[in-house]
This record gives sequence, structure tokens and C-alpha cells, in this order.
Amino acid sequence: MKASTQTDAFRLFKGITMDREWYRKKVRESQDFGDLFEVVKKSVLEVLGHQRAGLMLYLADLPLYVGAYHGVNSNTIVVNRALLRLVREETESAEEMNSFVYVLLLHEYLHSLGFVDETQVKNLARRVALETLGEEHPAAKASQDPYSLLKRRIPLDTPFAMDAPELVKDFDRQAQRYFV
Repeated sequence: MKASTQTDAFRLFKGITMDREWYRKKVRESQDFGDLFEVVKKSVLEVLGHQRAGLMLYLADLPLYVGAYHGVNSNTIVVNRALLRLVREETESAEEMNSFVYVLLLHEYLHSLGFVDETQVKNLARRVALETLGEEHPAAKASQDPYSLLKRRIPLDTPFAMDAPELVKDFDRQAQRYFV
């Protein structure tokens, strides 16, 4: 069974149907990282049939050439807060900003699922964005080149403040909660 046929069979089994307008609306209207991450997780589940829970998100000031990273065998995604500040100033709309963040989270979520090869992850992220949002959506464009959404290129040597890392609360809403 081919991969696409397997994915189609999985969608039928789970009762999942692809609705690009739903995805576009959710990316456009997301108010925080948790909202966008829910869209990322649903996108990956529908397109690739993979999922996991229990991830945490940290914002940290990193060199500008690092958008985000996931530590192998960890439950943590770290997004570059300094880069987000600059991108917020350089995008035209909230939808473009959300699209940029969607792509960062999508890429790192794929790593958290065990995909470690960068080329494979970039191709999978592109596939997920295209299938769920369509070719003309800003996130689909950003999946090929995240900086394509910016009004101008950000010099990688731009100085930034180094504040303490910050844990984002209510990020992975499907995480299992344990009471002690």
C-alpha cells in the first residue's frame, strides 16, 4: 500500500476529511501558540497520520539564524523570541505572523515525531502546509522559505536583548495531566 493510500485509509478510518477553509480560518484567527499548535497537530494527523502529546514550548532569545529547535528525545520545543519580535514588525498582517509561527511549530513538531533528517522534515512540512492550506496560503509559501513573508530581509547580526527563557502555558492542550 502506497503512503498516500495508507494516509487516505487512515483518514477514512478516523472519519477525517480535509477542509482547507477550516484550516485557513483557524490559522488566521489563532490568538496564541496553543491555538496554532492545535492546527499544526490536526494538520499532521490528517496528512501524515502521526501524532503525539505532552510537548512544552519555551520562548528564548537565540541567534537570529535559529528559528526554533526541538531537542532529540525531549518533550520541548524552543522558539526564538528575538526572531519573533522582528518578524512581527516585518509582516503585513496577523495572518502572516501566524503563518510564520505555524511553519516553525510544524517543523519542530515533525522533529518531535522522530523525523530527524532536515531535508525530509522540510519536505514533509511543505506537504502538510500545501495539503491543508493550499498553495497560495502564506504558510504554504513560508514552508518553502519562512522569510518570504517579510517586507525585508532581517540581517542575522541584528542585536537583540537576552531575556530569560519563558515557558508558554496552555501550549499542548492534549497533554495528559497528572495529579499528585
